[in-house]
Amino acid sequence: MRDIGLTWFGLNLNIYAYALCILAGIVAAVWLTNRRLTARGAEPWITLDVALFAVPFGIIGGRIYHVLTHPNDYFFDGADLLRTLYIWEGGMAIFGALIGGAFGAWVGCRVTGVRFWSFADALAPGLLLAQAFGRLGNWFNQELFGLPTDLPWGLEIDRPNPAIPVGIPADTLFHPTFLYEIVWNLAGVAVILLLDKRLRLQWGKLLGVYLIWYGAGRSVFETIRLDPSELFLGIRVNVWGAWAAVLIGIVIIFVQSRRHPGFEPSPYVAGREWSLEAPVDSEDVYTDFDVEGNDAPAISGANGSTDATSGSAAKP
Repeated sequence: MRDIGLTWFGLNLNIYAYALCILAGIVAAVWLTNRRLTARGAEPWITLDVALFAVPFGIIGGRIYHVLTHPNDYFFDGADLLRTLYIWEGGMAIFGALIGGAFGAWVGCRVTGVRFWSFADALAPGLLLAQAFGRLGNWFNQELFGLPTDLPWGLEIDRPNPAIPVGIPADTLFHPTFLYEIVWNLAGVAVILLLDKRLRLQWGKLLGVYLIWYGAGRSVFETIRLDPSELFLGIRVNVWGAWAAVLIGIVIIFVQSRRHPGFEPSPYVAGREWSLEAPVDSEDVYTDFDVEGNDAPAISGANGSTDATSGSAAKP
């Protein structure tokens, strides 16, 4: 904080640009999801109730996936296993965040009565919007860049950087793969919103489009990144994850189209619907005593007497 001119701030508090980007992405996703879910008939800002479950589980899932796919960074002779919990040192994986976040969203939907597929469809463009904000954080961290390039938009990276192979000249520029993904994600937001407007895709089909769109792009961008990654059958683990996302998206669209050919009756499960009608009429007058003509329902008190609880025209 003192580095940005707040000399009066006494604590050694570090605020990371990457964290701010992630938080901005979460806020943007919640805002967009709320607008879309409310337009489907849900209670305004019930998205926050679901997000209270989805966001923490998403963070946990993203961290677990990262640790498991980078075992050499955390599991070796003499390693401090507590560092697997040091999320502030970096290390989040979107595919793990999707798995954990999906579970958290399912729990939140069970609690609130919102249909999981309705929430997932409302969230689909917000996910890509949040990921675009998150990728901006990679620029601040100078990470997840790609192979050397002589293109005009090549990225200059400060040295030393552990991702840069030994022997590459100091003036080498690199593909800004995170910028490619930002553009791809923002284009995906527009595509999903357009498909929703033209085709009214429901029952999780927009989530399927999201998985196909993101997985297709990620499978390309991942192949030109320089950061170290575990390989399976000679292919980066995240490429396998991207292909899996595309496959799952196709399956969701196919299965849900056969199971639910019509439109959703409500964003809520049966019996959990939300109504705009208020339980109390603000024009009514409520009194402590039953007065003739106010039609107040009488209830028995502790001593057997009857008291009125409400009425519509109390007399003085």
